[in-house]
Amino acid sequence: MHVVITILTIMASLKWADWKKWKEYHASMLFVAAGGLLYEYIVKKNSLWKFHSDLLYGHEMTVIVYAIITMPISIFLFLSHFPEMAIRRFLYILVWSGIYIAVEWVLLKFDRISYDYGWSLGYSFLFDLIMFSVIALHHFRPVLSYILSIFIIIFLVIYFKVPFKF
Repeated sequence: MHVVITILTIMASLKWADWKKWKEYHASMLFVAAGGLLYEYIVKKNSLWKFHSDLLYGHEMTVIVYAIITMPISIFLFLSHFPEMAIRRFLYILVWSGIYIAVEWVLLKFDRISYDYGWSLGYSFLFDLIMFSVIALHHFRPVLSYILSIFIIIFLVIYFKVPFKF
């Protein structure tokens, strides 16, 4: 299922992403990749969510594929059509969060993801709303999004009592 999600993401980007402007979104794509890998490094085996083995690979490889392929490409697609008007931006972020939560719901129903430390699908939806907002912010004000991301990570680790080591 993880492989299918990655392939569908790539196909969607080939059809709908603005490939002429990919360099404009490159920094935000790297921001997402680095954030995903940094989170996994910080929490190690104590993640709030865990991907389960798929046809071709297990949790660690799934994390890598999502971090370096699926997430950056989906963010490229997200930013390719980011609206100018504020109200449309909110609705756009809401739609993308809905897409992400629908995919996660399917993963949950097929036992391809599970949660720990009190995390739930509802928290994932809130996280998606925040994540897409921070990614949009990164596109326009990267330094502010880095600072905000640090506080979000610290909050999540403390709030959910996730054990980690420096």
